[in-house]
Amino acid sequence: MVLKFVIFYLIVLNLLGFFFMGSDKRKAQKEQWRIPERNFFIIALLGGSLGCWLGMQTFRHKTKHRIFTIGIPAIVLGQIICALILLGKGFI
Repeated sequence: MVLKFVIFYLIVLNLLGFFFMGSDKRKAQKEQWRIPERNFFIIALLGGSLGCWLGMQTFRHKTKHRIFTIGIPAIVLGQIICALILLGKGFI
């Protein structure tokens, strides 16, 4: 039961991160109000880092900002390491 919730939670956050990247890219092109950068990092830190990273690559958005090109992949890597540690200890 817990594993299903964790998987559902991660899918939702990663889709949110992906679609936020696409939405912000469209808003940037139309010179509209933008999504604050910290919101991307909040989503990434809460578990949506892979979706944010895939959105960056798909929409070619935020790829010139060093904080994103280093920060988001670092969060992805950190979360993968944490997941592997938790899996190894039987927590997930």
